[in-house]
Amino acid sequence: MKYQNLFEPIKIGNLEIKNRYAMAPMGPLGLGDCEGGWNDRGIDYYTRRAKGGIGLIITGVTFSDTEVEKPSFPNTPNSTYNPVQFVRTSREMTERVHAYGAKIFLQMSGGFGRVTIPTNLGEFPPVSASAVPHRWLDKTCRPLTVEEIHGIVKSFGKGAYNAKRAGFDGIEIHAVHEGYLIDQFAISFFNQRTDEYGGSLENRLRFAKEIREEIARTCGPDFPVALRFSLKSMIKDFREGALPGEEFEEKGRDIEEGIEAAKLLEKFGYDALDVDAGTYDAWWWNHPPMYMEKAPYKEFARITKEHVNIPVIMAGRVDNPDTATECLENDICDMISLGRPTLADPDIVNKIRLNQLSRIRPCISCQEGCMGRIQTYSLINCAVNPQTGKERLTEYKPITRRKKVLVVGGGVAGCEAARVLAERGHEPVVYEAKSQLGGNLIPGGAPKFKEDDLALAKWYEDELTRLNVEVHLNTKADKDTIMSSGYDAVIVATGSRPKMFKLGDDEKVYSAEQVLLGQKDVGEKTVIVGGGLVGCELALDLVQKGKKVTIVEALDKIMAVNGPLCSANKEMLERLIDYNDVDVCCNAKVTNYQDGKLKAKLSDGEKTFEADSVVLCVGYSSEDTLYNEVKNEVEEVYLLGDARQVSNIMYAIWDAFEVANHI
Repeated sequence: MKYQNLFEPIKIGNLEIKNRYAMAPMGPLGLGDCEGGWNDRGIDYYTRRAKGGIGLIITGVTFSDTEVEKPSFPNTPNSTYNPVQFVRTSREMTERVHAYGAKIFLQMSGGFGRVTIPTNLGEFPPVSASAVPHRWLDKTCRPLTVEEIHGIVKSFGKGAYNAKRAGFDGIEIHAVHEGYLIDQFAISFFNQRTDEYGGSLENRLRFAKEIREEIARTCGPDFPVALRFSLKSMIKDFREGALPGEEFEEKGRDIEEGIEAAKLLEKFGYDALDVDAGTYDAWWWNHPPMYMEKAPYKEFARITKEHVNIPVIMAGRVDNPDTATECLENDICDMISLGRPTLADPDIVNKIRLNQLSRIRPCISCQEGCMGRIQTYSLINCAVNPQTGKERLTEYKPITRRKKVLVVGGGVAGCEAARVLAERGHEPVVYEAKSQLGGNLIPGGAPKFKEDDLALAKWYEDELTRLNVEVHLNTKADKDTIMSSGYDAVIVATGSRPKMFKLGDDEKVYSAEQVLLGQKDVGEKTVIVGGGLVGCELALDLVQKGKKVTIVEALDKIMAVNGPLCSANKEMLERLIDYNDVDVCCNAKVTNYQDGKLKAKLSDGEKTFEADSVVLCVGYSSEDTLYNEVKNEVEEVYLLGDARQVSNIMYAIWDAFEVANHI
């Protein structure tokens, strides 16, 4: 076996785990029921990942306290609110997970405190270790009383006892990590208390210590308890985080204190540390977007492992098994934690075991289906895998009659539709006007930080080959193609075209696609018109290539209309734009470009920008001409992707799955 060391067993405490892969904890929003248990979606979701080969599943965050941050159901499970319901539904889940040889830990949180996302947990007053500013709201948090701390600690003991009864193999405490409530006690920047829970590092970690002691009291000393741990906070100030490579004064936990904290946590009896870095004030560290390098926690995990004698688990974009195996060989960590890659492909571990790497559907780190939806809609899903969190609802529908289906367009919508049709037993035929499949994934994946977009396009190409789908490249389908070939159904996924308008010297006015594909050279100095996601990512790509870039945006801020974008992605990109000296001019409408000068109208007059070129990133228009030609002449015809409504990769894939699964 090529990746032998990833499939050797390991022990956390006395518990043996069959391989070195854990499913990282991700908020189980939408997976709980109205009584604090798990709903069928949650049970199916975790069982599906166990079937896919994961050695250890760590559930997303759950709660045990019911007094301080009162539960709001259905949202996330609570192990003490209704113990009978929690145990009953959890028992069903753990029994199914165990059938596949996987182990499962319940992740339990002390609460959110100052980082509560308002849409998720209702209208209770925000709390913290001290009176500090809330992360999202214009409010000051109320300090917890000692009695409230004791109550939360007691709830951990009761909740862990219920989890043990329900068949969970251990607990992961959430956390001295990411700036959640227990971490707010651990970090002196947030903790100005003068009682036994403030002051020295050991006092600030007393909350975590008492939780471990209480679980040992209720569940016995041999019941494994891990802890999610951020070695370094990356805080420049309240709501201000540091970028990779940036020099700054750490206001949170620095590495030196992180090492001491790790030693104390081991001394307190924790059986493993699940390591990352960051806080909500530097959220892109804890939820790394595509702008963050792969495996960004390697150094933090290595430092932690050097100073403790308990297993170190490492998360953070470690989807490449070559990187994972090197991390084990070089004593960087003991286990690899996969989060979003298990959303994109629940079979990723089995495919690694069988060395079927080309069959792994890649996570593109967009966070639109997972964290973006968690923040906005309290749902966990996946942009590239429509079945995530909806496993039972989206099972492939059996077919009663095999149909020949014409798919016009080989972008993500067309590819997904063809893939699903073929999986179900239909006969799709794809016509693509360009020389390769992938549509907007190809220019979108041109920047170095968007490599996974190209990987997704390659995955679709490989999957359609594996499924023996007939594909015609460099072939533009027209009305005659549709009407003369005896198809039972037609899917039109002809995409979109960039919006362009005349500015004067239009020979030097380009689209983002032309620039990204290397068809046009912007020169040394360019202006990007439009500060949406496409414009900002293009600006970052160009400035990293040494170009001088200005963004001109008609609205009052950049990325004002994209969404639901995860705050980690949006805020990191905003800061990268500033950090890389991209000039931004908002509330400006361009009027004319002539002789290397672009003019724009502002509220207080006119501004001129020197530019070798202008790149228009002002949106796209649906290309639905073919559909309109045939929509009243074909019995079963569907319009998908940008051709139906210009949107993002997620909705193109999801809509295609929905339609193709019901033909």
